[in-house]
Amino acid sequence: MKKHTHRITGIVAGSIAEELDIESGDTLIKVNGRYVSDVFDYRFSINDEYVELLIKKSNGEEWELSIEKEYNEDLGIIFEEPLMDEYASCCNKCIFCFIDQMPPGMRETLYFKDDDARLSFLQGNYITLTNMKDEDFERIINYHLSPVNISVHTTNSALRCKMLNNRFAGNIIKRLDGLYDAGITMNSQIVLCKGYNDGDELESTIHDLTKYIPHMESLSVVPVGLTDYRDNLKKLLPFEKEDALKVLSSIHKWQEICLKHFGTRFVYASDEWYVLADMPVPDSEDYEGYGQLENGVGMIRSFTDDFYAELSKGDGSDNTLSLSGSKPSFTFVTGVLFSDFLADCLSDFREAFPYFDYEVIPVINDFFGHRITVAGLLTGRDIIAQLKDRKLMEHIVLPDSLLRSGEDVLLDDIRVVDIEKALQKEIHIVKSNGESLVRLVKNIVFNIQNEV
Repeated sequence: MKKHTHRITGIVAGSIAEELDIESGDTLIKVNGRYVSDVFDYRFSINDEYVELLIKKSNGEEWELSIEKEYNEDLGIIFEEPLMDEYASCCNKCIFCFIDQMPPGMRETLYFKDDDARLSFLQGNYITLTNMKDEDFERIINYHLSPVNISVHTTNSALRCKMLNNRFAGNIIKRLDGLYDAGITMNSQIVLCKGYNDGDELESTIHDLTKYIPHMESLSVVPVGLTDYRDNLKKLLPFEKEDALKVLSSIHKWQEICLKHFGTRFVYASDEWYVLADMPVPDSEDYEGYGQLENGVGMIRSFTDDFYAELSKGDGSDNTLSLSGSKPSFTFVTGVLFSDFLADCLSDFREAFPYFDYEVIPVINDFFGHRITVAGLLTGRDIIAQLKDRKLMEHIVLPDSLLRSGEDVLLDDIRVVDIEKALQKEIHIVKSNGESLVRLVKNIVFNIQNEV
């Protein structure tokens, strides 16, 4: 095994590591007399009730530590590299790859294609199972890493090789069989490309994947995202309303079959299909716990249900407000996909709570192209360009889905403060759920009322 050492950058308060005086700047050398290669090797090694660590202190001293703890209890060590190893990059050249459609001049990290099974377990990333050696695959089984999220796309071996541009991509059934036999929990997705894996191919793929129920808990079907930067790439056609109706017809048919035979709907359509088909999104119970929410499956229903649940709560303060004087006003910024749904929610909100004014501005994605309609792919420059010459309301509200996780930076490296300066307005970032939006508005209204 490669000899890895791992720099420590933080310690969880109250943890075993803190009690042992392990500190930021120390280095983990070995666990139980062995070097550990990555985060999964480390976690597997520290599971037992008795663990030995070899730590190199920042002053060069080496400490041998013997630890007695509860089984599976974490030590509370934070490492410089979350994976404790380099990220595995993708060797596929998928015809639908979004990264290949990125415009030039963006930050380097946005062009990195990861296909790392460890990120599937840690962060929910989807992987193709093609960019791993047999021993890497066996580690998933031996460590029983669950859940694993898998980009299947098609179970037709020849078609999968063609779509992924990888001659080794056709062994997907063998890989899925191995995970199923080991009892590994899976979720799967299909990125649908018109004329490739739709129609009869979609029906066949759904049918093939049902044999992995219950270990495969869900399958999402999402349309390919097409930007304006597809020069020298395989020509792909956008889906139209008629196409979306056919896709939904297939998915709904298979939901009925799966519900009858397996007690779960299993396969779900992302929200884009319903918007494109001009059909109402399903009820919340049809999403069975929103297991594919991060894939855009049920986001509209989840938002609206949370919105109206929060709106229905009586807080006992509304009757103290006066309609006299100016009301706080809000400009809500979102993507084209969600704008009509948000406008309907806010109309009902204002009717029940008539103490604010508002407008909804759907920002058109000029940066990636007008076919990209989700809020999470909007850029700061498009927001500024489309809002700066408008007479905006007092408070500007943006969803947190626009931002890099844990930071205030959008995809094009423009910060929230840059938007505030350009628009000369305060920006409010709200979590992308209905409950948070209702609370934000009410909190601002009540604060202003209290100041009068």
